[in-house]
Amino acid sequence: MSTDPSSTASTPPLLSADNPLAEPSTLPFGLPPFADTTLEHCREALLSGMAEQRVEVDAITAAPGPATFADTVVALERSGELLHRAQVLFYALASSNSSERLREIEREIAPLAAAHADALRLDPALFARIDEVHTAVQAGEHGLDEESVRLVERYHLDFVLAGAQLDEAGRDELRALNLRLSELSTAFGQNLVVATEAAAVLVTDRAELAGLSDAEVEAAAGAATERGHAEGWLITLVLPSGQPVLAKLHDRGLRRRVHEASVGRASSGEQDNGPVAAEIAHLRAVRARLLGFPTHADLVAADQTAKTSAAVDELLATLVPPSVANARAEGEVLAELAAADGVELAAWDWAYYSERVRSQRYAVDSAALRPWFELDRVLVDGVFHAARLLYGYTFTPRSDLAGYHPDVRVWEVTDAAGEPVGLYLGDWFARDGKRGGAWMSSFVSQSRLLETRPVVFNVLNVTRAAGGAPTLLTLDEVTTLFHEFGHVLHGLSSAVTYPRFSGTSVPRDFVEFPSQVNEMWALWPEVLAHYAKHTETGEPLGADVVAAIEAAALWGEGHGTLEYLAATLLDQAWHRIGPDTVVEDPIAFETAALEAAGVASDLVPPRYRTTYFQHVFAGGYAAGYYSYIWSEVLDADTVEWFKANGGLTRANGDAFRGKLLSRGGAVDPLGAFRDVVGRDADTGPLLRRRGLTAPA
Repeated sequence: MSTDPSSTASTPPLLSADNPLAEPSTLPFGLPPFADTTLEHCREALLSGMAEQRVEVDAITAAPGPATFADTVVALERSGELLHRAQVLFYALASSNSSERLREIEREIAPLAAAHADALRLDPALFARIDEVHTAVQAGEHGLDEESVRLVERYHLDFVLAGAQLDEAGRDELRALNLRLSELSTAFGQNLVVATEAAAVLVTDRAELAGLSDAEVEAAAGAATERGHAEGWLITLVLPSGQPVLAKLHDRGLRRRVHEASVGRASSGEQDNGPVAAEIAHLRAVRARLLGFPTHADLVAADQTAKTSAAVDELLATLVPPSVANARAEGEVLAELAAADGVELAAWDWAYYSERVRSQRYAVDSAALRPWFELDRVLVDGVFHAARLLYGYTFTPRSDLAGYHPDVRVWEVTDAAGEPVGLYLGDWFARDGKRGGAWMSSFVSQSRLLETRPVVFNVLNVTRAAGGAPTLLTLDEVTTLFHEFGHVLHGLSSAVTYPRFSGTSVPRDFVEFPSQVNEMWALWPEVLAHYAKHTETGEPLGADVVAAIEAAALWGEGHGTLEYLAATLLDQAWHRIGPDTVVEDPIAFETAALEAAGVASDLVPPRYRTTYFQHVFAGGYAAGYYSYIWSEVLDADTVEWFKANGGLTRANGDAFRGKLLSRGGAVDPLGAFRDVVGRDADTGPLLRRRGLTAPA
């Protein structure tokens, strides 16, 4: 049986009779049949799904007569259902439950999937039909509704940006580039998983863990046991440069070991991602020039709300000087504290002394807050409660439904009228085979065309408490949970016809906007009071503590903004190179890029350095990491709109859901923002939130 996805065989390969992915799931809302599906089932369905979609597309191009919206664009929307079922399951496992066999399959499938995508996007006959429909729409000869018109425009732009207008030689060159890029991105991600696990810091002297709570020490001991260490305590790493334990560990030597393990990940040996990243950036530059753009950053911006790299530069230019100044001022305060201990402040000391400032100046002890932030209570009485206040959603546990791992939990979601909305899955705990960070994705997207309701999930990497004790979160982890759930609300609230526009299918520099709005509710009084109760006594978090948290809100924004901007500008530097640039020394390139951008700091490393910048080298944020701050302009302005209109009311929630969340990519995103707020966005709220002032 051929596994070439570009084959034009008359019939696709048949699936095994027992393959549960062969037909749509019969479980509620189309939840994938995780328990019945093996990796071999996934592999078979991926290969068959590519071949099946190619046959479906061949039928579109062979249709008699002039191209129509129904027989071309809608038919394309309906194609590939088997492939989609297999992809969403397989790639969820690849991110959350990886294994050596899965990685083998991933390496096999990645180039085939790239070739398959090119077989569709670079098919001259298919593009000719799309172009024919697009021409009719532009001429006003269509009779289509607004969403259908947008779908035609969207497909046409997708194909143009994918190279559909290239000549045959150009298409061949593009296929080769995309094939190699898929292999490299897969390698980058797999290297990072292995390197992050290998970089975990083993501690053999219990005294070095002074500053951690008993529960955290027990969790570290459990992690050591799980990794096969006969004794000791293991400090595992999260994805960003900054590690949570650095704020707590008294032992400076251990702080340094953890910091250096973090920033040195995947930078040497078999998992060295430096050369991988450099080749990815180079090939992206070559591809961008082939497609008619000066750089990859320009190619990306053309399909975002920013539209141009110049617009991105304009925003970042307003933020860098005040952020550098704020971080420098914070560093001076910390240096004085460190000097009193006989220490010259270093990057691995920053979080430790910053926590001391919070404690001394603002009476906020972040570690001491954790008993008020028990995971289940934060989720049910905080995150779910806010969703009920704003949108009328109710979340009912479905213990009868299984996820892709025993840790995964399932809830059914209903609206204020008791009508079904979809399913929500949560996967909270760090484990081997799971990539770092936190995210949201979908197993099933809402679509009136396909008559599907959403099945969405969140993934975090929280350390599980040992011995069945309640898992306690840091304030940052609470914020992350609210943030990722904002993406879930975008998926659950979708009310579109076409799957291409469902939920979070919006420009990359808009997708973080709803999630950043949602994270604001974590500290709103009516939400915080509902969930922030001591795990043992039930005592609510004191008003004085809440006031101190709010007073301390601006402390650390200099550091936080600078580390983010450093990563953003590093992303831009990698993706502003021309096709003639070949980076021989990735670390030297990184150093020079940070210096040139004015954000280099020995004390404040980028949130992600090149070798573990998963967002841009093994994810969808290449030249788009600026999206978070771009979206925060909208978010900060929207939160002020909520405040001015009465806060967390159903009226406000219904307006935000009806005019923006539910529309997904079916409308102009900035137009949806204007529909809610009544005007274009203002940067003032963002500058005030982060304690920044625009340069004179």
